[in-house]
Amino acid sequence: MIRRLTCALGVVLTLWGGAAAAQCRQALALGVDVSGSVDVAEYDLQMRGLAAALQDPDVLRALAVLPQAPVALAIYEWSSPSYQRVIVPWQQVTTPAQAAQVAAVLRDQDRWQVPPTTGLGQALLFGKALLDQRPDCWRHTLDISADGKNNAGPDPGAVSSALGQVEVNALVVGIDPEDRISHEEIGITELTAYFQTEVIRGPAAFTEVALGYGDYARAMRRKLLRELSLPSLSHVQTPRVPPAP
Repeated sequence: MIRRLTCALGVVLTLWGGAAAAQCRQALALGVDVSGSVDVAEYDLQMRGLAAALQDPDVLRALAVLPQAPVALAIYEWSSPSYQRVIVPWQQVTTPAQAAQVAAVLRDQDRWQVPPTTGLGQALLFGKALLDQRPDCWRHTLDISADGKNNAGPDPGAVSSALGQVEVNALVVGIDPEDRISHEEIGITELTAYFQTEVIRGPAAFTEVALGYGDYARAMRRKLLRELSLPSLSHVQTPRVPPAP
């Protein structure tokens, strides 16, 4: 699979010329839910799960494909409309050493006291603003993970038009019906349907599901492998190349 991806990427960059090859092939922003439904233990599982997924051998191989057009990565956490915090600012990730540096930052995180509400719409807008910082990348992907619906600030559907050409994928952390303690908890089926209707966007957008935070690392690995794969040419924008002086 990696060999096919390398060949396909080479074709794309050849078609777009040397200017594209000098830039990054994908800007990937990952937004992590830290609202009131996420306790300290779940926060730790989430951060360690993301760290483990980034250091998975298959993910490392996908990141290392075509290093002359690398992947740029940024990670932030979010809760209410008033709280978003960048954990890992934009950086190139193409080698195991670079992935290990990001993983170390994630494993060293402590959960802050933050507003408990879930401002999913504002989290999407924050991710879009982050991605706007990387106009040199010809693909812009927002990876948003959450365990609940929006309950504060703008709804995800209301901000969709403001996201431009950003593709949004979701990692839904759900609860199996047999493990639900009360009817107030949202099951996997209902939450997944909500994200598929209201949150994800783009021709190849998708939703990955984690069966609780203990399953987060596995689900994130699958999600990253899918996000780092090459989309069809019709789904990729030509990189914005400044005019020659």
